[in-house]
Amino acid sequence: MSVVCLESLTFGLGHLVRAADALGERLVLLTRDPAYYAYELERLPSDALDVVEIDTFDVELVADRLHRTPGLRGLISSTDTWTPIGAELSERLGLPGLDPAVLRLTRDKAAVRNRLHDAGLTRGRAMDVTGRGTEDVLLKEVGPPAVLKDTAGTGSQNVWLVRDEPELVAALDEAAGRELKGRLFAEPYFSGPVYSAETLTWAGRTRLLGVSSRLMSPEPHFREEITAFPVAFPEARRAVLERWLGEVLAAIGYTDRFAHVEFVLTTGGPEVVEINPRIGGALVGEGMCRALGVNVYEAMIETALGRRPRLMDAELPGGPAVAFVLGYPAAPGVFTGVAGLDRLTDMPGSPAWYPVRSVGDTIEHLADSRGYAGIVYAEAETAELATHHAVAAANAVRVLTEPLPPPGAPDREASGG
Repeated sequence: MSVVCLESLTFGLGHLVRAADALGERLVLLTRDPAYYAYELERLPSDALDVVEIDTFDVELVADRLHRTPGLRGLISSTDTWTPIGAELSERLGLPGLDPAVLRLTRDKAAVRNRLHDAGLTRGRAMDVTGRGTEDVLLKEVGPPAVLKDTAGTGSQNVWLVRDEPELVAALDEAAGRELKGRLFAEPYFSGPVYSAETLTWAGRTRLLGVSSRLMSPEPHFREEITAFPVAFPEARRAVLERWLGEVLAAIGYTDRFAHVEFVLTTGGPEVVEINPRIGGALVGEGMCRALGVNVYEAMIETALGRRPRLMDAELPGGPAVAFVLGYPAAPGVFTGVAGLDRLTDMPGSPAWYPVRSVGDTIEHLADSRGYAGIVYAEAETAELATHHAVAAANAVRVLTEPLPPPGAPDREASGG
C-alpha cells in the first residue's frame, strides 16, 4: 500500500518515511527536484522510499502518475505552494482530504481575516488594495499602523509595514513592481510578541500540541530569526488559547489535520497573523518530534489515510525543549560556505547545523526568509535555555558569501582566472 507525498518541506522527510513504515505503508515522493531534499535523502537508505522526478506543477501529469501508483491510499501535500494542487487531486481521485474550498480559503489571507472578523475573532478587517489613489481610504479604514501584503505570500515575502502616509506611498510604489502570488491587501498591524501554535484537528476538535516562539527582526521588516518550542504558558492560559484556536479553525471550516497558526499576543488578546494548513516549516516538525517524545509525522500519515490520528489522545512522554536560529549572511552574494562549524562540538545544547543552501547558490534577499543558508539547532531543559544555547552557537557561526560579479563580467574559470 502506498502514500504519496506531493513535494514536502525541506526537513522532516526522514520522520515521514519512518512513520509510513510504522503504519505499513510505502512512501512515494513526487518532486520536481530531488536535490532539494538532499540533506534528508542522504541520511536514508537508498530503498527507504520511492522518489519520482516529475513536474509537480503539471496537474494532469501528476494525476496520471497517481492513477498508476499501485495501492494508492493517501496523498500528502504539506507545503503552501502545492496545497491547492494536492486538494484538487485528492478530490479527483476520491482520496481522504479536507474540502478543497477550505484549503483554498487558507491560501487567501484577506478572506481568512474577514471570515474571522465576521465570527468576532479579530478586531480588524482586511481591505483589498488596488494601487495608488487609495491612500486616504486605506489610512481611514485600516490604519496606521497597517500591514500591506500578498494574500498568498509565503516566507515573509512582499510584506510592508505602514506607520504613516509616506511609508504607505513607498509601499504602494514598491508593491507595484512586484510579482505577487495573490492580491495586494491591507490589514491592521497588531503589536506584540509573535508565536505559532502547532495544532492537530480531527472531526472538528483541535488539540494544541504546543506553541513556538517567533523572534523577528526589528521593524520595518518581518524576517524570522529565532524559534523555540515549547513555550511555557501557564496551564490556565494555555487552555484558553487552545479553546480560541479551536474557534478560529472552526470559523474557516478546518476540521482535520495539522495547522500552523501564527498569532500575536496583544494587550487585547491573541490576534491571528495567518493560518497554514500544514505542520510548521524549517525545523518545527523536527523540534516537535524531539520535544514531545513522539514521531508526530505518524499523525500526518494517519490523516492522509482518513484515520483518526492517535496523537489526538496520546499521552506525550516529552523530551528536551528545542530552539533554532536561521543563519543569514552579512551581505548578499554567492554562498561559499559556513565558518565556525567546528566550534559547535564544544558548545552546550548539542548544537547542529542543518544546511539549506549549497555552495554556489546565489543569495539575494536578506529581508525575508529567502536569505538564510542553514539553521543552527540546539536543545535544553526549557525553551528559554534552548534559545540561549542556540543563539550562542549561532554567534560562533558565519555564513559566507562572495559579491556577485558585475553584469557582463567574464566568467573566472572561462577566462583562466
